[in-house]
Amino acid sequence: MGNVYLITGASSDVGCALIERLYAEGDLFIAQGAGDLSGLAAVCKAHPGAVRTYDVDLTSEKALEAFICDVKATCPAPTHFVHLPALRVVNAKFKNFDEARFELDLSVQVRSAVALCKAFLPAMAKAKKGRVLFMLTSYLLGLPPKNTAAYIMAKSALSGLAKSLAADYASFGVTVNCVAPSMMETKFLADTSDLIVQASAEANPMGRNARPADVVPAMAFLLGEEAGFITGVTLPITGGSAL
Repeated sequence: MGNVYLITGASSDVGCALIERLYAEGDLFIAQGAGDLSGLAAVCKAHPGAVRTYDVDLTSEKALEAFICDVKATCPAPTHFVHLPALRVVNAKFKNFDEARFELDLSVQVRSAVALCKAFLPAMAKAKKGRVLFMLTSYLLGLPPKNTAAYIMAKSALSGLAKSLAADYASFGVTVNCVAPSMMETKFLADTSDLIVQASAEANPMGRNARPADVVPAMAFLLGEEAGFITGVTLPITGGSAL
């Protein structure tokens, strides 16, 4: 058996590209998505038996608990955990802050990360080897855009969790890192105005927004053997827009 990758948000554009990038014979990918797993069809077809898909609503505590129990009962212990999910960004003035939606995003991004780390990091620590990687945002670097308070708060909490886990698990050979891309052109931007997307591209020193192909290689590096002495870092992937 090779590596065992637990990837939440695996049905996203980045998740599918990451599986394709990481795959080696003997690896197993435990791939979580919610509602629409069609994005994983191509990698499942390309690597028969290597990708085990789960449709799990991370806003449901019971669904998350059942997912964890099934993975523990039927899969080898994950050697890598990659946490990608988030609700789509909604640009809204703070006076219109949607507490209910914010609670959902906290469940998707933060509470699920806590539960999954509690479930699987002890086994990594026992094995004296493991990799954990969280998806953040360049919005945390410097001045964030206006009207993104809910998104910024959830990502900030995830950043704090990563730093704490890095400190707790470094002595066990488990690294915990983050990537912070600038605006990335994926289906995640479906609810974002085309004008905002275009303005972001024009403002970037490289004249375009990020793409999964820009981000996935950096993720693969932090998940690899060569990054064994790197932990607690957030790697900006921004084309120079955040220095």
